[in-house]
Amino acid sequence: MSTHLDLEEQEQLDQFKHFWNRWGNLITGLVTLVLVAYAGWNGWNYWQQRQASQAAVLYDTFEKAVREKDDALMARSLADLQDQFARATVTQQAALLAARIYADKNQLPEVEKSLQWVISQDRDPGFVALARLRLSALEIERKNLEKANSLIQGITAPAGFQPLFDDRLGDIAVLQKKNEDAKNHFVKAWKGMDETNEYRRLIEIKLAALGVNPKESGS
Repeated sequence: MSTHLDLEEQEQLDQFKHFWNRWGNLITGLVTLVLVAYAGWNGWNYWQQRQASQAAVLYDTFEKAVREKDDALMARSLADLQDQFARATVTQQAALLAARIYADKNQLPEVEKSLQWVISQDRDPGFVALARLRLSALEIERKNLEKANSLIQGITAPAGFQPLFDDRLGDIAVLQKKNEDAKNHFVKAWKGMDETNEYRRLIEIKLAALGVNPKESGS
């Protein structure tokens, strides 16, 4: 009985050796790849979390500078965020907030610089769309209507932004004395907005000034 079991065990061992000789290297390679991928994934997650934590600390400094109206610290912390954490969401938010503050101070070159940075990064579609709208408003203020138009015209807007893009194009068309184009843009903006949106009423006023009632059929 003992001999029979020994022979059976020896046969199983021989089969295993044969199998391992044939497939062992492949199995080892696949296991190694899985382990390397897993380690890489963990390392990437750790790096991402570490980057996010460091960016959040620097953003706190930026926010403190904003609250305390420390323009020098605000500019420095924003520059650090852009240099070190350009991909972070808080950096896009900081640039947009800085642009608004610079606009309040009528520092238009700094407004343009901050908004252009957000657009150039092309990270979050909503942030980019907001930056385009704000920058187009700046160009309208500068009387650069063609440039204002180029920031919006032909751009695929993210969800919720297309009516705002159409409205801005209508504003530009009015200033260019292209009333028919303005009507078309305003009607599209009006139709694209939810009926409960208060801004829709403002578009109705713009259309009324152009002799259009969007509620009429065929508008």
